[in-house]
Amino acid sequence: MNTYHKYASNVFLAKCTEKHNKGDVIEVTTKYGKDNESIVYNLVFEKDGFFYYSIIRADGFNVQERAKARANRYTQWANSAIGQSRYLQQEANEGKDFLALGEPIKTDHYSGRRHRALIERNHERMRKSSELRKKAERHEEKAEYWASRENDINISMPESLELYKYKFEETEKFHADMKSGKIPRAHMCSLEYAKKEANKFKKLYELANQLWG
Repeated sequence: MNTYHKYASNVFLAKCTEKHNKGDVIEVTTKYGKDNESIVYNLVFEKDGFFYYSIIRADGFNVQERAKARANRYTQWANSAIGQSRYLQQEANEGKDFLALGEPIKTDHYSGRRHRALIERNHERMRKSSELRKKAERHEEKAEYWASRENDINISMPESLELYKYKFEETEKFHADMKSGKIPRAHMCSLEYAKKEANKFKKLYELANQLWG
């Protein structure tokens, strides 16, 4: 059985008992027992008789598809909450013609109890309607956040190789130009920060190359 092995942040390898070739389609089982059809990329390392491969899902599911799914889910929840809110708002119009008359509650009459119950019922409906509206707004905010990430690329995707190669070359050149004086230093730590940024993308590029090169 092939299982998942966490290798780095956002990166899970397939831990296999047998050797595979690049392009092979294999089943990888999660810790919950779900099988995902996956495509083999590179042999990253061997250890204790196991082979660890970089993989992608055969169905194309990745961080971008996950973001789209979450955006859709929060949008559905927002629409549902808005629908419930509008329904309760309409229900809160019960007895509106009578209430519009502004009749005082007749505490010493049998109708007084019904009058008070009607007001309290409508008040509760409006309270719940307002809560649902706020809930819908929170869902909409989350939907917008996940929609903004639908084009994200991270180290778990083969596309990251080209991205991090570009980022590394860009930050390395920026650091070199700052070191030579071609780019002025904004403050005394500017060169150090530029070097850290170049090192960060160098490591990401090296990891991406190991996984997807």
